[in-house]
Amino acid sequence: MTGPGLFDDDAPSPTATAGPDAPLAERMRPRTLDEVVGQHAVLAPGAPLRQAIEGDVLQSLIFWGPPGTGKTTIARLIAERTEARFVAFSAVLTGIKEIKELMARAVATRRQSGQRTILFIDEIHRFNKAQQDAFLPYVEAGTIVLIGATTENPSFEVNAALLSRSKVFVLEPLTVEQVIAILRRALTDETRGLGAELVDADDDALSAIAVIASGDARAALNLLELAAGSAPVEQNRRHITRAWLEGALQRRILRYDKNGEEHYNLISALHKSMRNSDPDAAVYWLARMLEAGEDPLYVARRLVRFASEDIGNADPQALTIAVAAQQAAHFIGMPEGNTALAQAAIYLATAPKSNAVYVAYGRAADDAERQVAEPVPLHLRNAPTKLMKQLDYGKDYQYSHDQPDAVADMDCLPEALKARTYYEPKERGFEKEIKRRLEGWKELKRRRREE
Repeated sequence: MTGPGLFDDDAPSPTATAGPDAPLAERMRPRTLDEVVGQHAVLAPGAPLRQAIEGDVLQSLIFWGPPGTGKTTIARLIAERTEARFVAFSAVLTGIKEIKELMARAVATRRQSGQRTILFIDEIHRFNKAQQDAFLPYVEAGTIVLIGATTENPSFEVNAALLSRSKVFVLEPLTVEQVIAILRRALTDETRGLGAELVDADDDALSAIAVIASGDARAALNLLELAAGSAPVEQNRRHITRAWLEGALQRRILRYDKNGEEHYNLISALHKSMRNSDPDAAVYWLARMLEAGEDPLYVARRLVRFASEDIGNADPQALTIAVAAQQAAHFIGMPEGNTALAQAAIYLATAPKSNAVYVAYGRAADDAERQVAEPVPLHLRNAPTKLMKQLDYGKDYQYSHDQPDAVADMDCLPEALKARTYYEPKERGFEKEIKRRLEGWKELKRRRREE
């Protein structure tokens, strides 16, 4: 929902300084593009976005990046620099009715003063298709310049029609050094920051806050403000040390959304690290997920899948290990189950690799879907009734155990597919032995047919 006065003549500047009671992160919000820390790729002099802002030739924009990287700040600075009307709201709190009212006011403002409206939508990915579609006519007519902010991949979360009319800019997480620079600015700024409050912080403490924040400036400033309000007093000044922080914060809060893109990024990193036989990376990505609160059984399911998809019969024990880890995690729960999952991830990472089972199933599934559904050959059919025997069900079936080496000279695929080879074992791990067996049986069958 929008606040009162946003479309009125006395609407506040989007970059107006926050009051003394506002959170530190809000008070320290950059007032100019040059104050923005990070995002050099899009805001440096001569960069495309910087040129568009300074030339006042903006089109609708999508800012995609993690929390606390400056999406809202840059939108406000754009509105200030271009002297456009600025309206901001969150997709979490706004529905179709409010959107239509906002659009009507934007049209009225455009007609009365000729001034454009910059409409900033935080968490635009939370709008459904109908809500996103409501903006299209106004974007196309130039009534509004839409700036959407999202932490999710816009390729999946923003309508194709709206996405095609917008320029996407990717905002990167801030580095530890950049976050430390922001914290130092807040500590020394006597007007908006903590400079007048007699607060000191050790370099190690600032570094710890920056690491905990994981590239999120807002989170870092919130932590600094919390620490500044409760740190012990030394010689009439509050002093923040790393040791005190570790005791006060107790644990790190990791940036992780179990339903968002980061969820898929991390499981992808785990899977690909195991595939590349890198146990150190595998256990790291596993820990990242589990320590952030991921469902351990989801991770276990992915390990089981990996055991068949990327190892298969190169090490048949891999599937047993993965299923055992799933059972252990389910049986003893977390956090004790984390070592069972870690044991499995390390085993899978160090096992010989083969995707032959995965490829074999894909080939067979493709034939099953595309080819005519061939009938089961008569010699492979069971014949429990007299009629079925009269119809030659089971005729000429060769019982393998009655044959030398327990291998019969008998085709088991339908006639149209009997030359197909789906499973081609690799020369790695136990599959090397399987390949030797298959080649031996193939030669044995060939000799019998020549006799």
